Amino acid sequence: MTKTILGLSGSLRRASFNSGLLRAAADAAPEGTTIRIGSIREVPLYDGDLEAAAGLPGAVQALQAQLAAADGLLLVTPEYNNGVPGVFKNAIDWMSRGDGLGLFVGKPVALIGASPGGFGTILAQSHWLPVLRTLKTRLWTEGRLMVSRAGSVFDDQGNLTDDKTRGQLRDYLAGFASSL
Repeated sequence: MTKTILGLSGSLRRASFNSGLLRAAADAAPEGTTIRIGSIREVPLYDGDLEAAAGLPGAVQALQAQLAAADGLLLVTPEYNNGVPGVFKNAIDWMSRGDGLGLFVGKPVALIGASPGGFGTILAQSHWLPVLRTLKTRLWTEGRLMVSRAGSVFDDQGNLTDDKTRGQLRDYLAGFASSL
């Protein structure tokens, strides 16, 4: 039986290290596991008036459907100003609206990320913890992957070029997939 993981990158930048890390994750998924890449690009800023007037935007409904069909969720998070990127948090906030909240309860979630700095995305990953607890997800903590000095392991198109990092990613994903 194939396991499906919804992968979301928290960056909108075309040559994003984190979007590249997510693409590499999709390529490195262990046998019997598929990582489906979702997109937060079309998710509008949360506005309760918009929700009341028009319901959930189509982009949010699509993400909710992808989450409902997935056995797990992989959040690939950049770190902006020592925390979670606003666009990423906004997308998760929208996804938890309406029936979406129940989709997170008990859902296995893994966190990874890449940063040009020397500490990877340790603070952003820590910043996600209260959000994921509030959503009652099942956070996978058996492994960690924080890609530091990402400019040296990704090319100018945001593609992962480093075999050592690719091996670490493969091991991380194998661990997460085996927990599903």
